[in-house]
Amino acid sequence: MKKFTFLLKIAAYTLLCAVFLSFSAYGPTEEEAIYVQQKLYDHYNAEAKGGLIKKYELHVTNTGFCRYKCFLSNGKIEYFSFNFLKYKDIDYSGTLQSGTLILRTKGEDVIVQTYNGGREGDIDSMATFMAIPLKNIEAEELNQLMEKFQQMNLKLRR
Repeated sequence: MKKFTFLLKIAAYTLLCAVFLSFSAYGPTEEEAIYVQQKLYDHYNAEAKGGLIKKYELHVTNTGFCRYKCFLSNGKIEYFSFNFLKYKDIDYSGTLQSGTLILRTKGEDVIVQTYNGGREGDIDSMATFMAIPLKNIEAEELNQLMEKFQQMNLKLRR
């Protein structure tokens, strides 16, 4: 009887652990993705490119993808995407009031697509970086973004 009770307790604890783990099974980079997306939205500079940006979409997923789509007032659409597995480093060019965050990858790992480009037509290519215009960002926030990017890269490698 003691053996049966002991096995029953083990089964109950195992089931309980499985239930708790199933509720915590969100994406490997959920916390970082939410933080990064919110910071980029808070500091996005829509007045960049001479005020040509009409609308933009910026998504950082919990599976490690960063997607940036920019709709210009002349009808042109620019789309950039990369996976944080390929992330290498960031740079920031400009001042604290206005600048460009440059996300660098290990190689030509950024997908670049342009639509409605006029005479050039639609273009698909690859690049080594993605540039996102930002404004009113402090140095400490840039350092935190860099840390979150590195954390996402490490978590995705596991």
